[in-house]
Amino acid sequence: MAKITLSKPTLIYMYGFPGSGKSYLARQMTDVVQMANVSADKLRSELFEHPRFDAQENAIINHLMNYITEEFLSAGVSVVFDVNALRAAQRRRLRDVARKHKAEHLLVWLQVDTESSYARTQDRDRRTSEGKYAEQMTRLAFDKHILGMQNPKGEDYLVVSGKHAFVTQKGAILNRLYQMGLIPSETVQGNVAKPGLINLVPNPNAGRVDLSRRNITVS
Repeated sequence: MAKITLSKPTLIYMYGFPGSGKSYLARQMTDVVQMANVSADKLRSELFEHPRFDAQENAIINHLMNYITEEFLSAGVSVVFDVNALRAAQRRRLRDVARKHKAEHLLVWLQVDTESSYARTQDRDRRTSEGKYAEQMTRLAFDKHILGMQNPKGEDYLVVSGKHAFVTQKGAILNRLYQMGLIPSETVQGNVAKPGLINLVPNPNAGRVDLSRRNITVS
């Protein structure tokens, strides 16, 4: 299936606890929508053989991510910014970058309870791209990270459950992109999960069917 092309360059950035599914969502979205995945974890793994995740290293990664993102947006390419935009100032800078390049922006807030999030950080599958590059966190590091987060206030954002399957998350995001005028309605309709229909016509080869046992009235 061909990827969805947005009518304008768009920056999608994310907020959520470690383990809430941000990297998984970013990768899945780039399989559906024509956009670049700028991943902090992947950049870090390519630059540092033994990442320390300290302030100096983070500053280098943030600088590179911002530079790469600007290059994509200036070329008219949409971007999913795969790092936790945990501070209000960081999110404000990302909005400024989008406006600078006449791009749209969408903040996706992945919500998962803290205990489920922490459990996920301890049970990452290192065979997947998300688990391979992610930081291994102690409980102390996890709690410190949470304390440093600033929930969006007075910002436009889309809440998505980190516990839902991607097909549900995708539907919510595509619906918001439609509301923003970035994709047509038929694209949303073609990508929304539809419940399976019950076959009300009995199989003629299945033997005799006792219609009295079916709670169906045909008029």
